[in-house]
Amino acid sequence: MASNLESSDDAAFRTLLDYVRSNRGFDFTGYKQPSLMRRVTRRMQTVGVTSFSEYIDYLEVHPDEFQQLFNTLLINVTAFFRDSTSWDALRTDVLPTIFRSKASTEPIRIWSAGCASGEETYSIAMLLAELLGLEQFQARVKIYATDLDEDALATARQAIYSSHKIDGLSETQLSTFFDHKDEIYTFSKELRRSVIFGRHDLVQDAPISKIDLLLCRNTLMYFNAETQSRILTRFHFALNDNGYLFLGKAEMLLTHSKLFSPVQLKGRIFTKVPQLSGRDRLLIMAQTGHEATADDLTDQLRLLETAFDVSPVARIVLKHNGVLVLANQRVKVLFGLSQQDIGRPLQDLELSYRPVELRSCLEEIYERRRTINLPDVAWQNPRGDSVFFEVQITPLFGSDSAILGASISFVDITQFKRLQAELEHANQELEMAYEELQSTNEELETTNEELQSTNEELETTNEELQSTNEELETMNEELQSANEELQTLNEELQRSSGDLNQSNTFLECVFASLKGGVAVVNRDLQVQIWNNKAEDLWGLRPEEVVGQYFLNLDMGLPVEQLRQPIRDCLASAGVGSVELTIEAVNRKGRSLSCHITCTPLVNAKKQVQGVILIME
Repeated sequence: MASNLESSDDAAFRTLLDYVRSNRGFDFTGYKQPSLMRRVTRRMQTVGVTSFSEYIDYLEVHPDEFQQLFNTLLINVTAFFRDSTSWDALRTDVLPTIFRSKASTEPIRIWSAGCASGEETYSIAMLLAELLGLEQFQARVKIYATDLDEDALATARQAIYSSHKIDGLSETQLSTFFDHKDEIYTFSKELRRSVIFGRHDLVQDAPISKIDLLLCRNTLMYFNAETQSRILTRFHFALNDNGYLFLGKAEMLLTHSKLFSPVQLKGRIFTKVPQLSGRDRLLIMAQTGHEATADDLTDQLRLLETAFDVSPVARIVLKHNGVLVLANQRVKVLFGLSQQDIGRPLQDLELSYRPVELRSCLEEIYERRRTINLPDVAWQNPRGDSVFFEVQITPLFGSDSAILGASISFVDITQFKRLQAELEHANQELEMAYEELQSTNEELETTNEELQSTNEELETTNEELQSTNEELETMNEELQSANEELQTLNEELQRSSGDLNQSNTFLECVFASLKGGVAVVNRDLQVQIWNNKAEDLWGLRPEEVVGQYFLNLDMGLPVEQLRQPIRDCLASAGVGSVELTIEAVNRKGRSLSCHITCTPLVNAKKQVQGVILIME
């Protein structure tokens, strides 16, 4: 039951992500689902929504909520020179190596991906300016800073930071690179001109190219393994052959050694692996949107056609409907096919049933969607020689997984069969001699398998620890972000509390300065305010009176005579003041004539909230 509920929640959550992607263009499907779901749930609790489907309805009714949701999902926790030891490695090892690899006038291109509010972007700018000098920095350095969050980019473009944001910067850095006014620090406008900010989606947008140093710190940890792999492939394409990748402390690249090799693993600094296999290069071209020119494609097609035709393996290619579309030179020679047979149905050709029945095999591979191997197919050629083939029948799929047709290969294994017969004869003679060696070999293989199994377990454990580390780092940054929000709310509450205290003090001064006693009652005739003059007059302290029903007070004033004037004031804000004089007895037992003024207590909307009684 719990499993069904969990799967239902997952489906509803994916529906929410699809809704956000279709309405706002933000694709969060590549993010780690547990942490993403946790942050969405936190936002749902804030707006009082209990299910993902209800939250979709809420977003439809309140489109402004999208921005609050994105601010919750896109955590922008960063700082100047975060993890200082890693920056020291950049200063002493990486950047000098980049400088030595370039001519003195050659540009230096930096990409700060996931720049958030810009602290790390400006950190690398300061570091380069210190090493190169301000003049060389302005002439040679170009820094591209990108993020998905438009609000964070707006903050980064302003380059304005409060005093607690610049913790960790030295006095020399502050005086050199910042303008200071009223606890506000603004980054140097001269250096700011070398930084270009722009919105960029690491998953969907093409990478910036020819980069010497790429900073992407504590950003990859929010993505799942598949999306991380795609992003790292794009980073590999973006970097020059001698370029460097600078990651956050939770990101290791243990499973991407074909793309990057560590320069300083503790500092999470890696360098690009420039020499890749052909398969890896094609993968990078596919994932980065690389397109060949028309001439290149034409040459490649010619090469493919020529390579197919001269292949030593006899091969034909059929459409899904059984029509022969390709046949190389080898298969034509073996089975007497000609160019006129191209375009004919396979069933019209002798090849369809000799040397083996192919039509039933084709139906089987289309149904099972996998390759069939037919070993040891015997055939007698026109010269009367016995020939053996291994026939491989492979389904061909399109990009949408639809079956396009089939490829049939006739691998000549005649020589292999002869050698196999000779080998079997030799093996019979050597069998006794090799029994002991075989036993030893099996023991070694068993040991090797145990070691391999242990190694795989260690790799799995290491990956799990890495994933746990990334999750902990994510939660830490979420807590830091929430702490900053709480500090901001606390400061606002402190300011509001101060204003309220000041207003209460001012009101007490006003009541204390009045000559007569003052009592304020609400619409239920409960006493809200009772000043010191009223206490002196009737002998009742404020703590005895406040919250009590006014007409029930036991004092020398005949309060029953005030019932009708109070009701008149409560009835209408326009009635004005009602004045009357009542004979009363003060707290000392002396008789006196008390002049009472009843005035409606009216709010800003002209609504009567109570009555003010002034007793003189």
